[in-house]
Parts: sequence; C-alpha cells; structure tokens
Amino acid sequence: MSNRYIETLIIGGGQVGLTTGYHLRRLGRPFVIVDAHARVGDAWRKRWDSLRLFTPARFNGLPGMRFPSSPREFISKDQMADFLAEYADHFGLPIRNSARVDRLWREGDKYHAKLGDETIVADNVIVAMSNYQKPFIPGFAKALSDDVVQMHSSAYKNPSQLQPGGVLLVGAGNSGADIAMELVRHHPVWLSGNDVGEVPFRIETPFALNVGIPAVRFLGHHVLSIHTPVGRKIRPKMLHMAGPRVRVKRDDLLGAGVTLAARVRSIERGQPVLEDGQTLSVANVIWCTGFRGGFEWIDLPIFENDKYPKHERGVVPGFEGLYFVGLHFQTAATSSTVTGMQRDVRYVVKHLQRRAKAALPAPTGAPARLPG
Repeated sequence: MSNRYIETLIIGGGQVGLTTGYHLRRLGRPFVIVDAHARVGDAWRKRWDSLRLFTPARFNGLPGMRFPSSPREFISKDQMADFLAEYADHFGLPIRNSARVDRLWREGDKYHAKLGDETIVADNVIVAMSNYQKPFIPGFAKALSDDVVQMHSSAYKNPSQLQPGGVLLVGAGNSGADIAMELVRHHPVWLSGNDVGEVPFRIETPFALNVGIPAVRFLGHHVLSIHTPVGRKIRPKMLHMAGPRVRVKRDDLLGAGVTLAARVRSIERGQPVLEDGQTLSVANVIWCTGFRGGFEWIDLPIFENDKYPKHERGVVPGFEGLYFVGLHFQTAATSSTVTGMQRDVRYVVKHLQRRAKAALPAPTGAPARLPG
C-alpha cells in the first residue's frame, strides 16, 4: 500500500469535476481529479450511438471555453465527449483516468480514498457526480425467459444488439421514448409506463431556441430552486420522479407506430405481464428504468434514508471539507445539467477557499484563526 497526500481530491472527471478543477486551478489550489473511465468523456461515449443533447451548443460550454460549433446545433454525445477531453487538455487539469475509488473514509481531520493498492489522503474531497450511478432493473426481470434478450438502457448502443421480433421498452421517459423512435424502424415496439408528460414545444424550432429553452432554463434555475417557496415544496417530489419528455412527443410515438402500453406488473411464464392484464410476447426487453444512488463506497454517516447525501448547497454538515456537486436538485432543478451545475460548483469552491484560508497558520503574535 502507498499513501499520497493532496489538498483536494475531486472524485469524478465529467463536466462537473472538470469545472470544479478549472475553478480550483484559477485559485492556485492543489488538487487532483480521479475518474473510473479510461478516457475523459467516456461517460458520454458509452451512451447509445444516436443520442443528442436536449440543449443547443450555446448552452453546453464550460467556464473559459465555448462549445466549438454553431450555437444552434444540437450536438451528439461524442461531440460532448471530445469537448470535455479538449477542455481538460487545454487547461492542463490534473486528471487520473482508470482510477476508481473503492472506499472513502475519514481519520481525524483527513479524508482517505482507497484506489486499489493506493490511498490518497486529502484535506478536502469533492464528490463530483450525480446521485444516479447504478442502473436499476426490477427484481422480477430475472424471471424473463432465457430466449428474451434483455438489457438496461445504459447498455444499449444500437439496434444491432437485438434479435428479430418485438421490443418492449419499460419506462416511458426520455430514454425510453428516444430509443423507441429508433427501434420502431426495425421492430414492433411497445413503450410501457406512466405518461410523464412532455415539453410543450419543439426544441429545434426558432421559438424554442430563442424563447422556449431560455424560459425553461430560467424556470428551472431561478424558480424551481431551494431559494423559493415553490422550489422547496416541489423539490422532494422531483428527487423521485422522472422529468417530462423533451424531444419526442406522444404524437411522434403514435405516428411512428409505437404501441403505448400500461406498466409492467410482473413476469409470468417468462413473459412480461402489464397492469391491465395483457401478456406481451416479445423477443427483446430494454429496461429504461433509471438509476439509483451508487455511493456505497462512501463509508461515512452522511446519507438520508433514501441514500441521498445530507448537504447544504453541496456542503456536508458535520464533515468539514467534504462536498458534493452535480446532484439532482442540489440547489435547483437544473443542478445536474451542464449549465445549471456551474452555480453549485462556484459556491462549493468559494466555501473550500474560505476554509483553506482560515486554516493557514496565523502570523507571529496574532491570534490563531479557526476554521469557519
């Protein structure tokens, strides 16, 4: 075992971790970013091939660098991945890839992060990732017939992974709807789940680009926020509900030939059974059922009953130097988006800077300064 000390450890090398590193670099604070993926941007590269972002490029830049394409273009996931790699290289951010944190704990006033045979000791730790890391598949999925190809949406890349025959997509949110529109050109498709609603305009239209998207961003950033009564009221519900469909509308699904179906109730005789009693005989099932926390490696008593970390705008009470950024509704409904997370990052970095300055040795003859 080898130990290494660093003032600040950033766990997560996506857009949130890189943005955090950018601000720490500007302040001259020592840090290192560790990320489990082999390359910067791989979290985006591993998503399905046809994925495009819901916001135009003018909203997808990071501090100090605009996104290098037409401001009105809806970019692909690979373009976003390449941009993150370019961003990390341009600013010389110290990032270690293929470095997964197995355990995080605290001894005294230092945090210890175990990465294989190495332990990193740090004054501060910033967990820079969303609270949805582990694909969720209902337990009854194990009862599906062995003849049925099944996977989570996080493992889906393109239609070539499926066998001939019908496809059931379980979960009628954005992932399910987007994948359904792709697959219906090759297979009979059922989309199962409660209707989550939809954004009431086409995001590629001039109205959306100039009015609709800016208005939704303002609503999500400033109104649906912990700083407003309505935001505080709706936040607990939004932490556990899917957002509305953005690109694909109900009429698009029906017009393309997708069959909208009730929720899946169970698996009987190897096939899915819906809440309305219908049994579907399908060859493929894709579970578009979302993700769960994934913070089991954090060995600290900082979680609510639902495994959501306790925090105040990303600052963990009772654990000086421990922070989160990128959480769903951390400060507002936009906190896990490319632009929305930047306010949270700035707040956390300012708090860390104040803490670091307060911990400096006091000049001779001056009273000691206590951490605030």
